[in-house]
Amino acid sequence: MKADSKKFQTVDEYIAEFPPKVKASLRSIRKAIREAAPDAEEKISYNMPAFALNGVLAYYAAYKEHIGFYPMPSTIAAFRKKLDGYALSKGTVRLPLGEPLPLELIADMVRFRVRENLLKAGMKGKK
Repeated sequence: MKADSKKFQTVDEYIAEFPPKVKASLRSIRKAIREAAPDAEEKISYNMPAFALNGVLAYYAAYKEHIGFYPMPSTIAAFRKKLDGYALSKGTVRLPLGEPLPLELIADMVRFRVRENLLKAGMKGKK
């Protein structure tokens, strides 16, 4: 289901490519991230929606059977126990379509990424 062949310019354009139920899920994730990181910039990166604040916070994308949420490997490691029951890889959480989204957990992971990126930015400024 991922719209690989088209190059997207905006997140709205990306979301518009999907069926209504998938659109609703993508919008819910988008909202959870916005609320967790209100100062983050929303953009398209690697042809999928992303949020950045002193570096990328997370990406997300729709596929045939799931939504991929990509909050970076450090976040997956930090939240491993809370992610029990989800298919994971080093930097990916697969959220099955048709199941409730763990929006509060997504928000917690994004807040973790905000702190992580702000800490890295502060360390760079001290060098």
